[in-house]
Amino acid sequence: MSLLKRFLRPGNDPREALRPLWHRVVELSRDPEFYRQNGVADTVAGRFDMITAILAIVLLRLERDRIFASESALLTELFVADMDGQLRETGVGDLVVGKHMGKLMSVLGGRLGAFREALKTGEDAALADALARNVTLVDESSPPDSLAHRLRGFYDKLCALDSKGLLAGEIGL
Repeated sequence: MSLLKRFLRPGNDPREALRPLWHRVVELSRDPEFYRQNGVADTVAGRFDMITAILAIVLLRLERDRIFASESALLTELFVADMDGQLRETGVGDLVVGKHMGKLMSVLGGRLGAFREALKTGEDAALADALARNVTLVDESSPPDSLAHRLRGFYDKLCALDSKGLLAGEIGL
């Protein structure tokens, strides 16, 4: 094969293996119950918060098996690519997309840290406190207890799921 053909032939994108999982994260974050029964604001901010909450919980599950470090990075890259596209669709210009993406990654990192600590405690109250600080709620004065209970149950289901099913996106709330 000529050098030119090898250069021009598209290679396999390693992120493609995780695309079903990314799509499932987004699909789960759109569950109407989060907005109707669990108190999450049905706004752009609230929907972004749920995407990052579900993604953070999936990433924390992957973190438990240290062999999935590269898969975690690839899943995060899919998040970045999707958010970059969303920002551009909303009219954010090339000159400031990077700055916005830095903020979005900071938000995800903050949620990872807050949820990691809260899930370690084994108590819904700790997760509810983390959610109150990290999710846009309809009623900011009411603790998100039902949301915490639901997300802890989701994390527990992920922990019981075999790695193959998880990476294939075969997850549910």
